[in-house]
Order: sequence, then C-alpha cells, then structure tokens
Amino acid sequence: MLVLNTLAPVFLLIGLGALLQRGGFFSSAFLKEANRVSYWLGLPALLFSQLTHSFHEAGEAQTMLAAMALATGGVIVAAYLVGALVRVPGASLGTFVQGAFRGNLAFIGLPIVFALPDVPLAGGVSPRAAGVVVVAPMMVAYNVIAVVVLLLSQHRLGWSMVRPFLRQLLTTPPLLATIAGIGFALADWTLPSAVDKAMSALGEMALPLGLLGVGGSLATVNKAATGAGAWAAAGLKTLAGPALGWVAGRALGLGAAETKLVMIFLATPTAIVSYVMAIEMKGDETLAAASIVSSVLLSIAALAAVIGFF
Repeated sequence: MLVLNTLAPVFLLIGLGALLQRGGFFSSAFLKEANRVSYWLGLPALLFSQLTHSFHEAGEAQTMLAAMALATGGVIVAAYLVGALVRVPGASLGTFVQGAFRGNLAFIGLPIVFALPDVPLAGGVSPRAAGVVVVAPMMVAYNVIAVVVLLLSQHRLGWSMVRPFLRQLLTTPPLLATIAGIGFALADWTLPSAVDKAMSALGEMALPLGLLGVGGSLATVNKAATGAGAWAAAGLKTLAGPALGWVAGRALGLGAAETKLVMIFLATPTAIVSYVMAIEMKGDETLAAASIVSSVLLSIAALAAVIGFF
C-alpha cells in the first residue's frame, strides 16, 4: 500500500494534466504560462520557505547531497561510454548525456518525498527538509552540467562557452532562491509573519501545478519513435542512477531511510526542461523527446521498486 499511496497521487496528477491538455481544457498558451508561474514563482518560494525554516536542522542532508552528486557523476561517465557503444552521433551526444542524468527532482521527486510518511531521519530531520536541501543545489548543478555537455557536443571547450554558461546560471530561479534561503537561515533573519505565510502558500502551489504541467507537456512534446539511444538514456537515468545511489549512500555511511531518499531522486524520469534546452542549444530534439517518454515509463517501475523494497 505504501507504494500505491506514494506514487498514485503523483502520477494521477500527471495523467490528469495530460488528459486536460489533450481534451483542450488547457490551451498551449495556458500550459506555457502555468509552467512559468510554477518554475519562476512557486518553486523558488517553496525552496526559500523550506530552507529558511529547516536549513540548520538538515545537517544529515549534506551527506545525502554528496551521495547524490557522486551517483550523478557516475551516470555522466557511464553515459559517455554507453553513448559510444550505441553509436550516438557526436552532435547528439550532449542530448543523450543530459537525458541520462537530468532528473525531474522538483516536480516529481519532491512530490513523492512529500507523500511519504513524515518519519524523522537520522538526527531528527524531516524527510521534506532533507529533500529540499538535496534538491535545491542539485537543480543548480543540473542546469550547469546540462549547458556544458550540450555545448561540448557542438563546440570545443573554450571561452566561447563562458557567456551562455553564465547566462544560464544567472537566469536560474532555484539558484537565486537557494542562495537567498540559505543566506536568511545563516543570518538568523525572519520574514514578517504575513510575508512568510504568503511565501508558504505560494510554495504549496508549486508541486500540484508542476505535476499538471508535466502531464500537459508530455501530451504536447513531439514523441518521435523511441530507439536504442532513447532507451539507453532512460535506462541509465532510472535504473543505473538509483543503483549507483545505493552504492554511494552505503559507502558514505547513510542509513537505509536516507539512502532511499537519494535513490528516489535518482529514479525520477528525465526532466521536461531537457527537451526545451535541447531545442534552444541546437541539440537533438527527437532524441530528447524520446528519452523523456521512455524514462517516464521506466521510472514508474523503478520508483515502485525503490519505495517497496529499500
């Protein structure tokens, strides 16, 4: 029942978003604006609010973050090796690697963690607080690494990469919210009660609206026929990632509950934004779309296994 009660609300909202989009309830313009509201306002408010309230209590999450980073690094290395084995063209290799490591932490990972029983982890920290502390910097890292791998598949490493790299950093709302939230926590500042409640309410909007947006985006993305490259990227993302997360968690001394949270984040499907970035940075649009669809299918089984058996 834990698996069903945890995953069903998340994927039901994704399915509802897809049905509303296909049925014409959502217009393309509304979907785009709703995603913008969630990404630019709701998610930053959630990250900021959670960090200001719980950053000092989430020391154990630093080890979880380290495990997440190690596993992600392992997936990236594996993606370059597997990409060569399945003969992904050089110009598409960045898209392949991005699809293999960039998970949907905010709009699928966090809702799943928030749906789990709120049993304190080691040190008494809440799983929700630990999840936010892990997700916030990893989302920033995902943005940075995605820009690098996409640029490397188009250009050689050099000064020409600096400008798009910095632009991506400076226009990343989770980065700004993370810096602000940690800064407030370290300075022991508090927001006025009315502002704090408004920020919390705005943050609570982010996850359900984000899930509806994921479903709507899946219904509109150009779903080209999946091939070996797409399935390989999806397998690395949803299967190899959690496996490496388990190894990293155990190596760093994480307990079972903390390791499970890391594995959940690593088992999330490829982020929808990877498709947008592939288009904007002249990657392989077809491979990006196919990888997302394939990873969604595999992630359901992967997440069920992680929640049910670990």
